[in-house]
Amino acid sequence: MPQFDYPCPDCRATNSLHDADCEFEGTPWPDVEKAYVDIVARLTAEPTEEEALYDAIDGEWDGLHRSALERLKRDERVTEGNDVLRLRTAEEFREEVSEPTREPMRTLYRYGSVPGCHDNAVFAMIAWYEMVGLSWSETRENVIEWLRDSGAWSRGGFEETSPEALVDAKRHVYEAGYGWKEKAEAAKRIIDRHRG
Repeated sequence: MPQFDYPCPDCRATNSLHDADCEFEGTPWPDVEKAYVDIVARLTAEPTEEEALYDAIDGEWDGLHRSALERLKRDERVTEGNDVLRLRTAEEFREEVSEPTREPMRTLYRYGSVPGCHDNAVFAMIAWYEMVGLSWSETRENVIEWLRDSGAWSRGGFEETSPEALVDAKRHVYEAGYGWKEKAEAAKRIIDRHRG
């Protein structure tokens, strides 16, 4: 099945298998990608007021464009200040997404894993970094740093001999592009109980 670089703005699918209740089920993938490309091409040229963006695209601004723009904002690829939209540079984006700010990932990142949720927590961290578009080497570096800095590694409970060995053993999570949310929510419940 073909894979696409841009996710569906509603269900985040990157292939033709949308969620059952997806607003864009049945929308041809070239249309989905065109909506993103229209927006990104304009913002790559220069920061633009949102109203001006509507007129600058090739064709008619529609619900697909509106949803693609909202997805780019939610995924922190596009920022908005003083009613002007700007595409983040690759470096800004990597820096911004290195520390998750939304739940349940925020709890995992801040407090680290605890015994009883290690598998779910590490799975969620790797899957989340893959979802936001970091390369494997960036993901690996961030997860190893998180294991050490959060105190998760020093709490013990891992079979592997080092954080590097643990993350390398989970590379399949990154390569398969698994979702992060279910595992993150399960890990957060255990971390919250542990915190008391």
